Amino acid sequence: MAAKWIETFTGSLEQKKQYKLSSARLKALPRPYAETAAALQRYFLYQGGVTDGQILVDMLSDLADLLEAAAAEQTPIRDIVSDDPVEFAEDFTKAYGGERWIDKERNRLIESINRAESESERQEP
Repeated sequence: MAAKWIETFTGSLEQKKQYKLSSARLKALPRPYAETAAALQRYFLYQGGVTDGQILVDMLSDLADLLEAAAAEQTPIRDIVSDDPVEFAEDFTKAYGGERWIDKERNRLIESINRAESESERQEP
């Protein structure tokens, strides 16, 4: 019962365990893959801005799967992320959908402009 109460404020404890497991898997990769994983994970947290913890957990788990397989096959990093790692990272996060932090700000911007437009129309004679 206490765990449910705590999760209300802190989020899912199971998701935290899964996140830590995926992060540990990424850190355990051989050097070039682990460095790539760390860079991508950091970028995902900034760029992705997901609001659903399960989506982030799924993303990191899938990234670990991808990089573990690449490391096992000794696939060059650039064959994974291409010449444009930013595009790779953004496409990777887009594949997971879900609401993102920026969505709230986009909606706020649209509502503000709509409100300003409405006020402007009411003031015109």
